[in-house]
Amino acid sequence: MASSPQNKGWSVVLAGTGINLALGVLYAWSVFKGAIAESIKHGGEGAFQWDLASINDPYAVCCLVFAFSMTLGGKCQDRLGPKFTAMIGGFLVAAGFLLLSLTTSYWMWVLGFGVLVGMGLGFGYSSATPPALKWFPPAKTGLIAGIVVSGFGLAPVYIAPLATYLMKSGGLQWTMLCLSVMFALVVGLFSLLLRNPPAGYQPVGAPATAQTAKVVPIAKPKDLGPSQVARTGAFYVLWVVFFIGSGAGLMVIGSIAGMAKQSMGELAFLAVVIMAVGNAGGRIVAGSLSDRIGRTLTLSLMLMFQAILMFVAIPVVTAEHTSAALIVIIATLIGFNYGTNLALFPAITKDYWGLKNFGINYGLLMTAWGMGGFVLGRASEMMKAATGDFALSFGVAGILLSVGAVIMMLRDLFQGMVTAKVNEELARRDAEAAQAALQPALEQAA
Repeated sequence: MASSPQNKGWSVVLAGTGINLALGVLYAWSVFKGAIAESIKHGGEGAFQWDLASINDPYAVCCLVFAFSMTLGGKCQDRLGPKFTAMIGGFLVAAGFLLLSLTTSYWMWVLGFGVLVGMGLGFGYSSATPPALKWFPPAKTGLIAGIVVSGFGLAPVYIAPLATYLMKSGGLQWTMLCLSVMFALVVGLFSLLLRNPPAGYQPVGAPATAQTAKVVPIAKPKDLGPSQVARTGAFYVLWVVFFIGSGAGLMVIGSIAGMAKQSMGELAFLAVVIMAVGNAGGRIVAGSLSDRIGRTLTLSLMLMFQAILMFVAIPVVTAEHTSAALIVIIATLIGFNYGTNLALFPAITKDYWGLKNFGINYGLLMTAWGMGGFVLGRASEMMKAATGDFALSFGVAGILLSVGAVIMMLRDLFQGMVTAKVNEELARRDAEAAQAALQPALEQAA
């Protein structure tokens, strides 16, 4: 018995989530970073000879390359299909980790983790969400996007303890080799399940709810190309807000193991694991919630909550004796709010500019994520090196997040006013047309 289109759609969702579970190694960087820092501290033959101020550079470069390569990956996905694109991503990530297993050189780690892994993440990530969204109706856009990208956020749940175990048993280079083989196999196998629906396919299901209609209030979104998207004012507003929301979250994610080490010791990786659960949960919850109350309102609420958390975190990360439980709770909530960005922005991309060029359009918007991670990640390490703690970093991030929330609220208000005006004009025209249609009958009756 042939499987139904709905079942095929869920198999694509499963495959996309599985690929992201493998590629979410980015969020376990703080575990690798801790091992590098220990090697620098103890020195000796074969040790990492890096400047501590530059220890976050491979991660920052990875975020940047990841985001910008999504434009290429999205274009590849739109033209050649998700299966081939995912395979390229898996191969690049595996090649990057293979290189890391052979060297302690700073520049080779920037090349291996920053460039090769970054490009692999861009191709793999851009192949997972677009085909999944195409199998489901608009009313499920937020939910499906949230489920698929939750895999990326959830990855540290297994990667952090696995990497910690492998590093204890065979060292950092051995760990990189094992991860290289694992990523090649997992991504290669899941990519075989990725497929776009057949031409002319129309998803079966309820139409978008009235709340969802707030996102695209006037008409069905047109399938715009990237050059058209780049000429819209909405793109630049969303780009700035995505830059702020992602950068603030990545700043914390890249350093959480180091923050937790003082109070948790060798169990600091658990902070990464627990925060990953929050990160993944935020994607699913925000995606589903936005289907009900609208993307803009959901995003505004999450940005404001994230800003409050940043300010609350300042006395916690600067305390002489920090509570491990408090660090984990704050980190989990920050991860939750950060994760909402990765569910809401792909859904907004589909709502505003359609599915035809979704891969490349979202890749274009995703450059904000990379720039945010690169700029705020690097700035955070520089501020920590200058002040000795993360207080200034969290304060700056909190201010930026507050600005982002205000921008989205003002945009929502302005969009609502414009929409009301347009709908009022359309109603007036419909009334005039109806009156004109009835006029001959009224004249005849008279």
